Amino acid sequence: MFSHVFIGVTDFERAHAFYAALTAELNLVQKFRDDSRPWAAWMPADAPRPLLGIGKPYEGEASCGNGQMTALLAPSRAAVERAYASALAHGGTCAGQPGLRPEYHENYYGAYMRDPDGNKLCVCCHQAE
Repeated sequence: MFSHVFIGVTDFERAHAFYAALTAELNLVQKFRDDSRPWAAWMPADAPRPLLGIGKPYEGEASCGNGQMTALLAPSRAAVERAYASALAHGGTCAGQPGLRPEYHENYYGAYMRDPDGNKLCVCCHQAE
């Protein structure tokens, strides 16, 4: 459905450290990093898209949007927990601990966090375990 999602950041090095650690827990691989722009993107190990990109916005400074959230798919509940722990260890903040969210559906297992710039993220698994 998506070609790519781009998240604007204010401090590229800090954001890159955060997203590199988070995406590693989700088996995503870095497709590119260009410090001259600066921007970077990750992709699934077995496909060229969709991409998750970060960087300085073309239009200037980054700011968070109220009501915006990027949700990343995890292959397992354990991966949700690892990604959440990694996010917090790399400057993220908790916006909802890992757990079942039956109000979405019976197998929805997710965690919510904010990156160091305040962008809201979710890591979720839809499989029963």
